[in-house]
Amino acid sequence: MMFRRGALVILLATAAAPALAQQGALPPIVAPQNVAPVLPGQPAPAPAAAAPPAQDQPVTFTAEEVEYDQNRALVIARGRVEAWQGNRVVRADEFTYDRNTGIATARGNVQLIEADGQVIFADSVVLENQFRDGVIEGLRGLLAQNGRVAANSARRTGGSIFDLSRVVYSSCDPCQEDPLAPPLWQVRARTATLDQAGRQARYRDAVVEFAGIPTFWTPYLQHPAGDAPRQSGFLSPTFGITNFLGGFVETPYYWAIDPTQELVLRPQFATRQVPNLGLEYRRRFNFGEIEAEGSLGYLNGDDDTPEGFAGHIFSRGRFALDETWRAGFDFNRASSEDYLRIYRYGARRRLDSSVFTEGFWGSDAYARVDARIFQGLRPSDDTSLIPTVGPNIYLDWRAPVDALGGTLTFDTWNFAVFRSQGTNTQRGAFRLGYELPMNDRLGGIWTVRAQSDIASYAFTDLALAPNNSTTANDGTAARANIRAALAWRMPFIRPAGAYGHQVIEPMLQVVGGPLTGNQSSVPNEDSIDFEFTDANLFSLNRFYGRDRQEGGTRIDYALRGAWYFPNGGMIEGLAGASYRTQRDGGPFYAGSGVENRASDYVARARVMPTPWLEFLGRGRFANENGDLRFMDLATNVSFETRTTLTAGYLYTPAVPYLTPVQDRNEVAFGIQQQWGNWRIGAFGRYDIEINRPVVATASIAYEDECFLFEARFLKRFAEDPATNNLYPANTVLLFRIGLKTIGDVGFRAI
Repeated sequence: MMFRRGALVILLATAAAPALAQQGALPPIVAPQNVAPVLPGQPAPAPAAAAPPAQDQPVTFTAEEVEYDQNRALVIARGRVEAWQGNRVVRADEFTYDRNTGIATARGNVQLIEADGQVIFADSVVLENQFRDGVIEGLRGLLAQNGRVAANSARRTGGSIFDLSRVVYSSCDPCQEDPLAPPLWQVRARTATLDQAGRQARYRDAVVEFAGIPTFWTPYLQHPAGDAPRQSGFLSPTFGITNFLGGFVETPYYWAIDPTQELVLRPQFATRQVPNLGLEYRRRFNFGEIEAEGSLGYLNGDDDTPEGFAGHIFSRGRFALDETWRAGFDFNRASSEDYLRIYRYGARRRLDSSVFTEGFWGSDAYARVDARIFQGLRPSDDTSLIPTVGPNIYLDWRAPVDALGGTLTFDTWNFAVFRSQGTNTQRGAFRLGYELPMNDRLGGIWTVRAQSDIASYAFTDLALAPNNSTTANDGTAARANIRAALAWRMPFIRPAGAYGHQVIEPMLQVVGGPLTGNQSSVPNEDSIDFEFTDANLFSLNRFYGRDRQEGGTRIDYALRGAWYFPNGGMIEGLAGASYRTQRDGGPFYAGSGVENRASDYVARARVMPTPWLEFLGRGRFANENGDLRFMDLATNVSFETRTTLTAGYLYTPAVPYLTPVQDRNEVAFGIQQQWGNWRIGAFGRYDIEINRPVVATASIAYEDECFLFEARFLKRFAEDPATNNLYPANTVLLFRIGLKTIGDVGFRAI
């Protein structure tokens, strides 16, 4: 018996199929529920993902032509057949279903579509057990993440396990000009197992080919097949050779402990050193997370590095206490900077550790309480002068805008600092500020600002503190300061028609307050670093911290000009200075630029005629003769050819709080170029003052949908001041080859 119709939707009940066949009954032609009507020439919609099919779940299919053999209970469908049972779909040119045995056979352009979107193509398929098991000839699979697999034959068991014979796998797209050409890379194996449930592919007797040329053989290879869940196993290794380690290999192992935590073991074996073990641990909680990285090793030692056990730990934790408060910690310790460099754990000059709790109240208030310890990693560091801080308490609060339009702010910063030798300091400091902006009828913008500071100190061994010249030793001190300012600026705007608009803006500020003197009778913990630039020209107190306070009366003035172009470009410049009415230089050191009544001149210039070209410069010039005191220049050029050029120049004079005390005079240059799948880059810094390079880097990389190649070179020229020798691992050469969806391999030379 045969039915012919443009397209048929057939529902075949399977629970009583043998009985119906013996009675010669014909299954009714019905439209199944939740299936949209099918029009001629259109494929049937795939069913939504559902639970695994029950044993009596029917087979539903559509076809252009259906033939039913009552004697054999055999259904034959031809012409754009689409059949599904539960959440599995089969498409083919011809589909045969035996109702007695439940075996289905599909031939011609066969497609097996899984609920997760993975598709298997085949020449012919024999399926049974609710489409879960079967034999496949000429298999071709389209997996997640662009994975592609092909095999001569395959057997599926359990609905998700494919045992493949003579298999090829790649995630590369076929060549558009020659689809039959070998892909950039592929894995060819004698046998393989594709576990769709576990999202894993396992090969035996496998060869990795590049452009069809066998390159690497392995007896066993495993990789994720699609969006694989977390699973324990070995990760891609890293090989290399260094002057200190000799040849080495790192073979990391990933351990998925449970859904909330994981551990990575990184054993490293070298020819010149005993094995080193690195670990990475991560765990997430409902209210936070912790991360830790550490290592343990033994250094054989040489002329520059001591012999003995060594290691490091870098860790952090963040925990939400409630909607307002959170707590956390950072704990970082290491044997030495050389150890970190040698074993590639990062070059760090100093390590900071802290424990804290902090609260957030929108943008209006913030509070933090913490304690901190520091570790210097170089042999030249005097550990007795390294401070321990605790407690360190900070709180700031911003009041709502008042009826006049002003804003009141309050903050307090209190800490205790302890040293084995040197100054011990306990400080309590409070600051109250107020700012009121106003506009006049002529367009001028006026701002009234006021700021008061109160601080009290208890200290010991003040004479041993750096940058303090005083005979005081132990004691207490209290200090108060108040600053008030009236600022005015008038932006004159002139339209320039099709060329945008121009702005000329004079700026003036008068700041007043009592004299503060040199303040050497109190410790200086947070105001040692000072740089006078256009950024702090109009600040009430131009020190970044609280331990040094600027006093007296001064006038700040500047002229700003800008031209804004319609294309988004601009030209902008600012020049200014300040003048103090008193001769008292206050706490500023000689050469700071504000130690005299008339300060140095500061300037800023920004030239960006088009969005792809930008020049930015900042400078400070001596008031007496215009000599250069500070200069920072940067240029960025981005071409439409995806080329970016950068250049810079930095000059800073010697300052008394940095060792060694010397000028810094450097130039820098960089280039980045990208075309197609290739990108290259290079960067270098050169110290003109000592006539020596500082650092040089270069890189080249290729990346497409399935392959990644990257090479990097790094050369540092920093020297250990204790030995005048270059630090270990100052020259690094890295290679990385990645086969996407499989893994990558790295090589490192030092």
